[in-house]
Amino acid sequence: MKALVLIAADTPPTIQEIPDPVARDGEVVVDIAAGALNHRDVWIMKGKYPGIRYPAVLGSDGAGWLDGKPVLLNPSLQWGDNPAAQSKDYHILGLPTQGTFATRVAVPRANVLEAPAHLSMEQAAAIPLAGLTAYRALFSRAELRAGERVLISGIGGGVALFAFQFALAVGAEVYVTSGSDEKIGKAMEMGAKGGANYRKEEWVRQLKTEAGGFEVVIDSAAGPGFPDLISLLQPAGRIVLYGGTQGAIPSLNPQQIFWRQINIMGSTMGHADEFADMIAFIDQHRIVPVVDAVFPLSEGPAAFDRMAKGLQFGKIVLQIDES
Repeated sequence: MKALVLIAADTPPTIQEIPDPVARDGEVVVDIAAGALNHRDVWIMKGKYPGIRYPAVLGSDGAGWLDGKPVLLNPSLQWGDNPAAQSKDYHILGLPTQGTFATRVAVPRANVLEAPAHLSMEQAAAIPLAGLTAYRALFSRAELRAGERVLISGIGGGVALFAFQFALAVGAEVYVTSGSDEKIGKAMEMGAKGGANYRKEEWVRQLKTEAGGFEVVIDSAAGPGFPDLISLLQPAGRIVLYGGTQGAIPSLNPQQIFWRQINIMGSTMGHADEFADMIAFIDQHRIVPVVDAVFPLSEGPAAFDRMAKGLQFGKIVLQIDES
């Protein structure tokens, strides 16, 4: 079968012929129609991820066919019995196990769910990792409620956009940040109440003027700007951090946190029940994932390049095809 194979760090993956996967006990082999990129794939390509083994077939997101039915893959493997946190054996589809950037993939039968009927294969493939991360961060961790004001940083990324769409679906007032005025404009067209460009000096003051403060903040950046997000929270506000693209947080004022009863929470992926609930939520609200671009598998390196440059607004999808 054909697969997009990574053979070394800082080298674009290439199309290769590899053996078909063989299902072990409890597994099935799914014919993949489409897979989607995540920043995780780019970090692995750059060699900046633990436990990399070469050659590697990446891809955590996938939609395809099993027994003639359209299905979606849950990329969370071996979460464990504690819904509050993953086990030490937890890992994500695409490393160290073969991922979805291939014609076929073997996965546990329990990780295969029916795809929402209102979505194309490309749209369905955009859901798994980003949708699950957003759902857990927004509902299991932050416990977002209708009418609350939520700020989502870095709009345009996959998780941020799912959090945005999910929050709108439950009746929250949603604001966004981005380093791109164009991306903020697109979010406004989709229903954002407001937004601010964090590259501009007055972005914090602008959001305070527009919103007055937020009950919930969803962030993937951390870094030097994290204390500004804390300052935008209302007393007893909740901030959920699911990534750290801007690195370590250099300084936090503890008085700002304890005196205002601020809750800081971390979140990573999610367990099987959350994945099923997330798919049901998407089905119920007829949510359509935002797809930025679709590339054939043969143009995988171009898809990786687009994500690495941060050009996307939505998910970048690969069409998996043997022809």
